[in-house]
Amino acid sequence: MLLHVKPHVRITNANALKRLEKMKQAAIYARFSTDLQDERSIEDQVTLCRKYAERESLEVVAEFDDRARSGGSILGRDGLLALMDKARERAFEVVIVEALDRLSRDMEDLAGIHKRLSFLGIEIRAVHEGVVNTVLVGLRGLVGQLYREDNAHKVRRGQAGRVSKGLSAGGLTYGYESVPGDPGKRAIAQEEAEIVRRIFREYVDGHTPREIAHNLNAERIDPPRGRAWNASTINGNIQRGNGILNNEIYVGRLVWNKVRMVKDPDTGRRISRPNAENVWQTTDVPELAIVSREVFEAAQKRKKARSLAHPSHQRRPRYLLSGLLKCGSCGAGMGSNGKDSSGRIRIRCSAAIESASCPEPKTFYLDTVESAVLTGLADELRHPKVIAEYVRTYHAERKRLAADCDRKRARLERRLGELNREIDRVVDAIAKGLGDPAILGPKSTVLGEERKKVARELSEATPPSESVALHPAMLARYEGQLTRLQVALASGVRNGDSECSEAIRDLVETVTVFRDNSREGGVQVEIAGRLTALLGEKAYPNKIRGVWGKMVAEEGFEPPTQGL
Repeated sequence: MLLHVKPHVRITNANALKRLEKMKQAAIYARFSTDLQDERSIEDQVTLCRKYAERESLEVVAEFDDRARSGGSILGRDGLLALMDKARERAFEVVIVEALDRLSRDMEDLAGIHKRLSFLGIEIRAVHEGVVNTVLVGLRGLVGQLYREDNAHKVRRGQAGRVSKGLSAGGLTYGYESVPGDPGKRAIAQEEAEIVRRIFREYVDGHTPREIAHNLNAERIDPPRGRAWNASTINGNIQRGNGILNNEIYVGRLVWNKVRMVKDPDTGRRISRPNAENVWQTTDVPELAIVSREVFEAAQKRKKARSLAHPSHQRRPRYLLSGLLKCGSCGAGMGSNGKDSSGRIRIRCSAAIESASCPEPKTFYLDTVESAVLTGLADELRHPKVIAEYVRTYHAERKRLAADCDRKRARLERRLGELNREIDRVVDAIAKGLGDPAILGPKSTVLGEERKKVARELSEATPPSESVALHPAMLARYEGQLTRLQVALASGVRNGDSECSEAIRDLVETVTVFRDNSREGGVQVEIAGRLTALLGEKAYPNKIRGVWGKMVAEEGFEPPTQGL
């Protein structure tokens, strides 16, 4: 019996073969840099990437984008961070971008993104360049960063040109207004200019910046920015040239390039740093003068007389937590606010004192807050896990020091042996008449001196290490030091001991003070500190979590003492 078998059909179409294969899942990422660019840029990039995915038989399962975000840092780019989170979940196998500079224009960031995606087995494909490899990442990362830096130089060059023509290269300064149709041109805003004249006049007459700010807020005069005037708006920083009293534009002198902006690679935030005076650029603009040169110079003379420029004359912290306290309601600093009838020092939000802008101003006793902070730190340091880490660190340091001593002793012993052998050879040569005594004699003397020196160092060196345990008395001393921590530090600061001030600042960066509404007169503090530097990442047994090398108490410490 004959069987008729239908022959297999051979598929010759390459595209059909691709469709029969399992389609890889892909994610699209798009980005544009500034608010000045068209929002459609994202849609155009996505469309281009989708067409590429269709040609390459890729199934698009997700889209991510960042609008008006610089490629100079991955920080603050929620779309990219979300993409990386999904990548760790293996939600796709390919990332499609129009070009690599959409991912980043920073060499380090681009290499890091490629490294992490490669580890997860995820390809990066650029529409115009195909599958991305290490060489392409290196080249495009370098080109992208150079392009970004070159643009920054061009922008600064353009700003310098505008300043030389008497035009503004930055934002609008208080007391001036823009001239419509003439970019960079400024004109005096008469109402604001009168406020500027008043500030200079009152300051020269003897009023403090804080008093001036208080009066302006009382009269409900709008500040340059924010909700209220404060002393720093008026006083500014003389090194940076900001603040109303420092700004030479008010006497008709435009000064540019006093500061430069740099981006912190760890936070992505732009930080201003002062430039050297020899790179400042100045242009006279007498038509923009608001106050006379005499008044301005009188204000500078008074500022100089009030300043404490030399470090030896700078103000030291008066109290244990001076300069560390922050208001829990508005985040402003806190300062002393007089004493009660018993002599206890009160503290209050500086924003409430200077500008009355704190939404919920509270007053606390300073000793209550100090007790809360030091009790919390002492409890944290007294925790068994911290003590165990203390012991472990002690033994590790002892072991390291012992290893260093052992290596040094071995080196000295080895060198002493070499010198003994060399001296023996020289003496033998002289005795047998094999060399010139005029040469060998001095050489023997030099070797002998070195041998004496090495032998002396060896006798003074630490003997071979033995296992040294941490004596129980040391732990008792540690406990006693914690018990005396508050009294010792507080009294040391009051007596002008700078080491005590530095000690508490090595532990504490900021203390934010809140009212504890769960009990009458209660106080709650949140401590941001630096225990990491002392004990490392393991020093957080009491719900302490690390934040970029800092520590924050999640619950806050609640002392038994009462507030006001």
